[in-house]
Amino acid sequence: MTRDNILFILIGILAGFIAGYLMHDVMAERQPPRLVHGQSAAMPPQGAGGSATNQQAAAQQRAQEMQQLQQFIEQNPDNVQAIQRLADLAYDAQAWPICAANYERFMELTKEDPDVLSNLGVCYRQLGESQKALQAFQKAYKLQPDHWQSRYNEVVILALDLGQLDRADEALAELQKMQPNNPEVDRLADEVKKLEATSSPSPSS
Repeated sequence: MTRDNILFILIGILAGFIAGYLMHDVMAERQPPRLVHGQSAAMPPQGAGGSATNQQAAAQQRAQEMQQLQQFIEQNPDNVQAIQRLADLAYDAQAWPICAANYERFMELTKEDPDVLSNLGVCYRQLGESQKALQAFQKAYKLQPDHWQSRYNEVVILALDLGQLDRADEALAELQKMQPNNPEVDRLADEVKKLEATSSPSPSS
């Protein structure tokens, strides 16, 4: 074996080790689908999350990891695990353009996934694209009919963003069948009722 061949093998082993180490360091399990209404997954629950200093440190760590991932993806543009991880982190950081672009890229490389579609719909809504958000949520529950998060999000878009209360009522009825004891669903139903009450014409005296 020549010296050049040995050098080539060593470079290949080193490159593989670096890539494997980076992916081990930044990969995490898929986060659950988020809701576009109520408490955002980007915000820590009240009473949790520690001090402002701890939250700032967590944000800095997240930003650093996002930067590392972006650099890694530049060199490995088809690595679906890195792309999804970057999208999830961008969601938590409320970096909606980065989030949407990477969820879209993830599905280009794999297939349409109901959880990813639901998260992507949230990104679209935050970017002011309610119609695209609605389409993403509808695709999600068509792929997985029991995917209640996308139904929930559909109700939010129809009622709160588009003011289509009749369609919102239909989607809400399906959602309540799927999640009869979910307090988030109950709160959403109350808000839809309030909207209907305020939008109804006042009875003449």
